[in-house]
Amino acid sequence: MEKVPFSRLILGSASPRRKSLLKSIGFAFDVVTADIEEVFPMHLEREKITDYLAIQKAWALKRHLDSDTLILTADTIVWFDGAVMEKPGHREEAERTLKALSGNWHEVITSVCFTTEKTQFLKHAITRVKFAPLTDQMIQTYIGSGQPMDKAGAYGIQEWIGLVGVERIDGSYTNVVGLPTQLVYKTLSTMAGSAI
Repeated sequence: MEKVPFSRLILGSASPRRKSLLKSIGFAFDVVTADIEEVFPMHLEREKITDYLAIQKAWALKRHLDSDTLILTADTIVWFDGAVMEKPGHREEAERTLKALSGNWHEVITSVCFTTEKTQFLKHAITRVKFAPLTDQMIQTYIGSGQPMDKAGAYGIQEWIGLVGVERIDGSYTNVVGLPTQLVYKTLSTMAGSAI
C-alpha cells in the first residue's frame, strides 16, 4: 500500500467508481458517505461549481477529523454549452442529454478537496470528450440498460455507450470515470514526502 501523511485516509464518497479507482492506485482508506444535497449558487460556473460541492462534502464530514486524519472528497460535473448536464431524473431527460452530447465536445470537470484538521485545499482536472453522432437506437439501447440514471451527463465512459460512442478524449480518462487518479496520487505522494 502507498503511504499517506496521516494514519487514516477517508474517502467521502458513496461512488463505487471513486472507491475502485482510489483502491487501484494503492491507498488504504475508509469510506464515509458525505450525505448532502448537491445544490450550488446559480452564479457559479464550471470548476467553481465542483470546488463548492467538494468543499461542502468535506465539511459534512468534519466530525471525523482529528490530527491524524485526511479526508478526500470530490465532485464531478459535465459542462456543455454553458450549463451543467445533471444526473437525469428520468428516461426522457437521459435521452435529451445524450442527444445534446451526440456529435459534440463537452467537458468533464472534477474537483478534489483534501481536508485535514488544520488545512484544506482544492485541485481540479478538466477533460474534453467528444461523442461521435449517436443513433436513436444506440441511445435507446443504453437507456434501456438503466446505466445512465446515476451519472452526470447521463453516461459512463467505461460503459457500453462510452466504448462505442466516444470518439476522442483530451485529458485524464479516469477523471471522466469519476476521479483523476494521477492528480490524486501525485498530491497524496507529495504530502507524504513533505511529512517525513
